[in-house]
Amino acid sequence: MMLKFELAETRMKKTIQLPIIKARDRLTSLPEELAEEPGAIAVTRRGEPVLAILPWDLYESIMETLEILGDEELMAALRQSIKEASEGQAVSWDRAKQELQRDIST
Repeated sequence: MMLKFELAETRMKKTIQLPIIKARDRLTSLPEELAEEPGAIAVTRRGEPVLAILPWDLYESIMETLEILGDEELMAALRQSIKEASEGQAVSWDRAKQELQRDIST
């Protein structure tokens, strides 16, 4: 079963290709450039991508996503939760808070 996620807005706006020689010259200014215009930079050698430069928070989110996708138990729980929510078996936020507070006090 494949999960489908719809994102209203992606954090990755565009990928810019940059020859390795130019990337070396601009390395210290790339963090500011990526802060101004989010995306990634494909560093190329002879026209072929060889490296990717991206903001650290984007890198961390990709790694976290890969870790989650690689955890079979977590993915099974996520699929079950999505199924239950789509079938209307969700618990209201107020009820969940009450149950958590009750569990903490016991």
